[in-house]
Amino acid sequence: MSQEQTQRQLPAPCIVDFGTIVNKDDMKRLLDDLCHVRYIHTIDNQFHTEGKGWVQEVFNDPYQSTLIANGNLYINLQSFDYLKLSQSSTKETYFDLVQDNRQLRLIPLSNLAQEQTNTYNFNAAAIEAMVTEVLSAHLDVQLDDDDF
Repeated sequence: MSQEQTQRQLPAPCIVDFGTIVNKDDMKRLLDDLCHVRYIHTIDNQFHTEGKGWVQEVFNDPYQSTLIANGNLYINLQSFDYLKLSQSSTKETYFDLVQDNRQLRLIPLSNLAQEQTNTYNFNAAAIEAMVTEVLSAHLDVQLDDDDF
């Protein structure tokens, strides 16, 4: 049996709440729905910087940098060797992006699903108000037409 045949027979990894991810596509899939995060940057296990920001983009390009500035995060997966998925004692998930002696911890403050739900609720209310205004204006026009 060739090595290729053996590799095809092995099941894909299944990682639930804890684990180390080295596949860049899997890393991207995990990080893509992050919106607002708290980040902690350490070098040689020493605190370097921290802050809060919005994940603007997660990409995989060997010619670009990971950038964090002005409350925005542009995360290049090529900047990191692996992602370590963990949970805090309060069962909140966090992501450690690791490259040699550098670690960037991302702690979600919100995610895309929450943001979309909030946006949907806001848009539904706004649409309802607009429809009410249009129907009311249409009724006013009809009443005015009846007066003539």
